[in-house]
Amino acid sequence: MHPPLSPGLSSSGQRITRRQLARVAGIGTVALAVPHAGHAADGPARAAPRTKIGVSTYSFWQFREPRVEVEASIDDAARMGFDGVEILEMQLGDDRSNGRLQRIKRQAFMAGLDLVGLSTHQGFVSPDPAVRRENVAKTIRSLELAHSLGIPTIRVNTGRWGTSKSFDDLMANKGIEPRLPGHTDDEGFGWVIDAFRECVPRAEALGVVMGLENHWGLGRTAAGVLRVVDAVDSPWLQVTLDTGNFLEDAGPQMEALAPRAVLVQAKTYYGGGKWYSLDIDYPGVAAMLRRHGYRGWVSLEFEGLDPAETAVPRSLEMLRAAFT
Repeated sequence: MHPPLSPGLSSSGQRITRRQLARVAGIGTVALAVPHAGHAADGPARAAPRTKIGVSTYSFWQFREPRVEVEASIDDAARMGFDGVEILEMQLGDDRSNGRLQRIKRQAFMAGLDLVGLSTHQGFVSPDPAVRRENVAKTIRSLELAHSLGIPTIRVNTGRWGTSKSFDDLMANKGIEPRLPGHTDDEGFGWVIDAFRECVPRAEALGVVMGLENHWGLGRTAAGVLRVVDAVDSPWLQVTLDTGNFLEDAGPQMEALAPRAVLVQAKTYYGGGKWYSLDIDYPGVAAMLRRHGYRGWVSLEFEGLDPAETAVPRSLEMLRAAFT
């Protein structure tokens, strides 16, 4: 078990002063929130609404055979009391016909659930232009899929070098892997930035925001994520903040991404994690997000070994208490 992770806040989750935060986080200033889709706009002060808690369909599956269908996950989410569902695209399987998509949308609507996000798997870290073009096309298809489902944001990745023998090896090395021989990170960032610039016009036309996740590869750190987002410089590429994907300096790194976040993925590890477990201070995370004006969704990603039937509602109870 890792030591508790707190974004520079007291264990009770109360606000502390900027001077205190700077001493805890080791930074001289605190980033101020920039109003955008996930944050409150300027205007008269008003009470913050109750944070809406969703759940990723991944929480019910975790890539374990047999695949859990999205429809079954929606039923479970409604039964357990969630407000919305984030769909893992791979969990849709091969049938992505418009008829099925509209049935899924209707099912969620009739259950009183919002479809809040779509998590894709793509990446642009390849010296082969054909591979990058293929992944641009894949990302655009995911944007169109989200639009068909009425989903406002998709999780996207930078991609990684692919030099690890397996994902288990990658995790054993804390998400760090060697570059491809003869290439540099600067090259990789250039490929990623150019690829997202190609995707932005379609995202804007469809009204679907891409959220770049801190998810290994060149996006392993907050600095890497922000390097891409700042360079693309578009309201249609922002940040998906994953609370469980920072293995060092988690508090300051979450703090750095919070002003650009359009979706927060909240990991829990009941029963212990398959690769690692983190003791995340969710009252502290909630207080930090409030300070940055975040008013968007929090989506549970359960990644523990306990059965989803008991661990997912337990996670919901904990998140409800933390974000109240």
